[in-house]
Amino acid sequence: MWLNVILSSVVALILAGSVFAETRTPNELERKIDSLFVIASSGEVRFRDLNKPAMDSIAALGAPAVPYLIEKFTTKSARERWTVIWILQRIGSPAVPDLVQALGRSNGLVVQRVCWALGDIKDTAAVEPLIEICTHLRWQVREQALGALGKISDKRGGSAAASRLDDSIGQVRKAAAVTCGKLEYHRCIPVLVHLLGDDFYGARMSAMEALLKLDTADVITVLCDSINSTNCLVGDMTCHILGRIGNDEAMLILLEQTKSDNPDRRAHAAVALVNADPRDNCGFQARVLERETDRLVLLKIQSAISTVINGQ
Repeated sequence: MWLNVILSSVVALILAGSVFAETRTPNELERKIDSLFVIASSGEVRFRDLNKPAMDSIAALGAPAVPYLIEKFTTKSARERWTVIWILQRIGSPAVPDLVQALGRSNGLVVQRVCWALGDIKDTAAVEPLIEICTHLRWQVREQALGALGKISDKRGGSAAASRLDDSIGQVRKAAAVTCGKLEYHRCIPVLVHLLGDDFYGARMSAMEALLKLDTADVITVLCDSINSTNCLVGDMTCHILGRIGNDEAMLILLEQTKSDNPDRRAHAAVALVNADPRDNCGFQARVLERETDRLVLLKIQSAISTVINGQ
């Protein structure tokens, strides 16, 4: 108990000087922030009740604290990194000028974490600077810059996101697809459909989710043109998307695919139909099951039907 009282008093004394922060030298301000940050980012039980008050206290210092917080982005501690992010988020827009300036640093680790912070703050003043570094040599920076643009949700980021859909790194392609979906950037529909055949699972799944957020008619048109791509993944993923769309046009395309020469395609199309029409209002299930001769395909269809029935 006495220990908590003493610790609380220490925090109070540090805070008491915060009103004079503007008259202190940078070194004095830095020492104050360091003292509070030790408590704010500590995982020790004795500091548990003081973590948030210490973070609040640093945030209350506002913009003058930002340069010192940016320096702490070099940490290897996840807890310290999250603490910096949380404080910067609380400071909000006043932190943006220094964060934007830090995007020009040579330390890529710091830059990618600055992108993360800008995304959490969600100030549109950061959009153009983030767009500029979407071609950064460090792929983690590109990934975080794209993620930040998606969080800010400013339409200006759409073109930059689309330009990274063919990035050499799968994680960046994934981030680009997610952002294209969030920003509802319709011009990228053909490229997103192409991405359905990506070698990286995360990229093609993100492309699928993005397409489901875009104009349905345009998406179906491009999907229909691409369903017989030489990349089988494109056609298989197309079946999943059409099943989730589930309108009449999508159902007709799927029905046609159940007649494919490729048993894997027939299975994907039939399962998508089951998911789109679980009560079999179209009456296709009996016809498909009667026509199908491949035992593995039949097993997949019957499993999908069973799953739907048990889930109702």
